[in-house]
Amino acid sequence: MRGYRMSLIRHGRTQANEKGIYIGGTDYPLSDKGASELCGKLDLYEYPRVQRVYSSPLRRCTETAEILFPDQELFVAEDLRELNFGEFDGKSVDELIHREDYKTWLRGGSPDVRPPGGESAEELCIRSYKVLHRMLLDMMENDLEHCAVITHGGVITNMLACFGLPKLSAKEITCEPGEGFEIMFTAQMWQQAQAFEILGMTPYSRD
Repeated sequence: MRGYRMSLIRHGRTQANEKGIYIGGTDYPLSDKGASELCGKLDLYEYPRVQRVYSSPLRRCTETAEILFPDQELFVAEDLRELNFGEFDGKSVDELIHREDYKTWLRGGSPDVRPPGGESAEELCIRSYKVLHRMLLDMMENDLEHCAVITHGGVITNMLACFGLPKLSAKEITCEPGEGFEIMFTAQMWQQAQAFEILGMTPYSRD
């Protein structure tokens, strides 16, 4: 059974990340520090050789793709965008910590809990399924064995939690900017179980 590999990579840092601010649809570019950090990782690590790059439409992702995979054509997928944080977008933890709706959201406990005016983890899971399915079909139709996906930390964590095997703890499925996870699909596994295999982290050590 043929396997199709995707490298899920989190975008580089923005000024909002550096200040601890929630950003969903707010279109921050990479900060100077974030772009420099990505260039440094290119020297330190071996990024995968891919045949296509899919990206969230937000600038922090498309700019990351241009730095890490400058020679590959970029395919923008709207459903790779970050979780909609609703009223929490653009605010820091210090600004939100005394709000009861924020405390309720942080506690979770139910997949349909959402920020006011925002998106739930359940809705993100459905959106993630749709975009993964479309990307896999595109890879199959175009005979692509390995592609990169530049998206957001929350989206990557959600994908791994919803569809990844083996099941890992929350701490094991978080990643740093410019880093992520490699996953492997087979058509049969995806059609029958809506699941993929988690292979490990990316980029690779040069050692």
